[in-house]
Amino acid sequence: MTNETSNTVNERTIWNRAFYMLVFVLCLGVAKFVAFVVIVFQFFFVLFNGSPNPKLLAFGLSLSTYIYQGMLFLTFNSETHPYPMGDWPEGKAEIEGE
Repeated sequence: MTNETSNTVNERTIWNRAFYMLVFVLCLGVAKFVAFVVIVFQFFFVLFNGSPNPKLLAFGLSLSTYIYQGMLFLTFNSETHPYPMGDWPEGKAEIEGE
């Protein structure tokens, strides 16, 4: 590949990544709002029932994993596209104390 062709490919690749970065910035904005809603619901659930909602725990875990994956991509620490271009994270991490 010539130097000119290599520069064209690199420019196309970086602009392609810039487009995906813009998409993920928007997705992460929505995800952070949803995380705030989950936090509020979980707080009131614990306040009134004395224990956290297991479904909200699982969703919160996968949502926080998604936000983490998105930030890795945005900071150039990962080339893997998070959801919606990739799979939604499973969120099956070990919870401390169990």
